[in-house]
Amino acid sequence: MGKKGDLSNFEGGMVVGARRAGLSISQSAQLLGFSRTTISRVYKEWCAKGKTSSMRQSCGRKCLVDARGQRRMGRLIQADRRATLTEITTRYNRGMQQSICEATTRTTLRRMGYNSRRPHRVPLISTTNRKKRLQFAPAHQNWTVEDWKNVAWSDESRFLLRHSNGRVRIWRKQNENMDPSCLVTTVQAGGGGVMVWGMFSWHTLGTLVPIGHRLNATAYHISIHNSIVSDHVHPFMTTMYPSSDGYFQQDNAPCHKARIISNWFLEHDNEFTVLKWPPQSPDLNPTEHLWDVVERELHARDVHPTNLHQLQDAILSIWVNISKECFQHLVESMPRRIKAVLKAKGGQTP
Repeated sequence: MGKKGDLSNFEGGMVVGARRAGLSISQSAQLLGFSRTTISRVYKEWCAKGKTSSMRQSCGRKCLVDARGQRRMGRLIQADRRATLTEITTRYNRGMQQSICEATTRTTLRRMGYNSRRPHRVPLISTTNRKKRLQFAPAHQNWTVEDWKNVAWSDESRFLLRHSNGRVRIWRKQNENMDPSCLVTTVQAGGGGVMVWGMFSWHTLGTLVPIGHRLNATAYHISIHNSIVSDHVHPFMTTMYPSSDGYFQQDNAPCHKARIISNWFLEHDNEFTVLKWPPQSPDLNPTEHLWDVVERELHARDVHPTNLHQLQDAILSIWVNISKECFQHLVESMPRRIKAVLKAKGGQTP
């Protein structure tokens, strides 16, 4: 007979009634459809305690890790999140009368809700930068979505021609590790990549600008940004915010802080304001999510780019086709982002 659910109070009463009526254990089991063990247990419990339990008697081997052991294992996890299964088992067995194996440790951890996951990658936030984030968040915690609509967001990102993000998994047998269909090829530096700069606001997407490959040359990098702010930032801000009530956001990259760039912004401070941005705060910049959209669309394509020119064309095509609902929703998330920084006391946020 297959295992059934717990008995209801009515079913327990039926068992007691059948036995009190003079039926044997076997006759009661056949009549009611329960096992002989269940009939015996329920009636014996009623005779001893005058009541029946709705819970079936547990079966199988007794768990080696009780509630106290689970608390001990939980403390081990909290003390070292990166400990391997072997290390956790070894540390747990120290000073214990009955040791457990790794399989028991794995089962116990899963029962407790723990699973082995890849850690999220977040920027390192120093104590100084944490304080700056805590200065920025309270200053803007009362900003509404209407206020954030006046901000134009900008950022840069590099997309590799061949990139493995570590998310790919395959199904293979033990002896198929070198089968061509089970391999992921790699090349040095990802086979090259394309660096782009983009900006957007709640109202519209701006132009996505390729900014070349010689990013190690500081003078070249600054000259490119000097061209970007004059040829792209300025017309965007004056067109979108003709009343001079717009804010331009950029991160704290060295090229953004160069004297020639800072002087240019000072000359145009009567047309828009540069938002004072806290360091190490990509979690506050919604443009980061647009880069993720572009990255995912690149990987989802049936035909992947095979050279840098095709890669650049694909990125530009994906950018112009990002839906208005997508980037507007990101801007509307800014009040929640500010609250998250305050809740984390300036630390990393989800």
